[in-house]
Amino acid sequence: MIGPLQTLLVELERDPSWQAPERLRERIEALDRIERALLYLPTAAAGNLDPNRSLFDRAQALQARLETINQDVYRDLREDLRSGAGAGRLLRYASDGVALDDADGDAYDHLDALLSEVLQFEPPRDDGIEPAAEMVFYQPTPARQIFALIARLHLDANDLLIDLGAGLGHLPLAVAACTPARSLGVELEAAYVEIARRSARGLNLDRVDFIQADARAADLSAGTVFYLYTPFTGSVLRSVLDTLRGIALARPIRVCTLGPCTSVITAEPWLRSDDDLRGDRIVVWSSILMPRA
Repeated sequence: MIGPLQTLLVELERDPSWQAPERLRERIEALDRIERALLYLPTAAAGNLDPNRSLFDRAQALQARLETINQDVYRDLREDLRSGAGAGRLLRYASDGVALDDADGDAYDHLDALLSEVLQFEPPRDDGIEPAAEMVFYQPTPARQIFALIARLHLDANDLLIDLGAGLGHLPLAVAACTPARSLGVELEAAYVEIARRSARGLNLDRVDFIQADARAADLSAGTVFYLYTPFTGSVLRSVLDTLRGIALARPIRVCTLGPCTSVITAEPWLRSDDDLRGDRIVVWSSILMPRA
């Protein structure tokens, strides 16, 4: 891999435009390319001078420069969010001239690095937490899907988005950072809830809250939009859907789904969607019940 790494370094060294703060995507992709190339860089035999040392040092130096610029961007975005003025810049970085819904639902890219770094999640002490019966292993919603959903929903100050099975809180935190709406994360695992709360406090996001609760027991009555990334299955999902149907009898609501639960919800006669009903994209459903007088 000496050739590809050499070519990549020359390419980046000759064109310094990647140093512009807004070129975040290019820098993250370059870091990934350098990392992959270094994995295949031959090492010297024991006791011999490493002929690739100079190339290795150049690659590491360039990595450090890329990371420094990115950390400066993340720091500035966090400061903007703390002051209440960061939504516009964050959304501009998120759009970056590409279609936000191009990626499949389980595909991760540079936007996940952006969102995680800005939100400054502390990793849970045990990221292999065993889920209870009918609960699903935690997997965060890809950031591209989160930003695409925010753009589609047009949330306002009258909205409360409730994420059922919120995990570390990517979606509720992003909603609070980028829209005037309120958001609530409902999560069974207490360690995840505390991490999400610390992130919200660190960014002065006062329109988001997180509760540690079973979704079947939580008070969901104030929600206007509900999000499910297939956090549970079977009787748990059935119970939650029945609760949402009861809320929809009082007023219209929207339900957003990603993953296998989308196919289950296609059988719900009280919900309708004009979206392509795919499990790898977020589907937005609207309730069609006549509210009780």
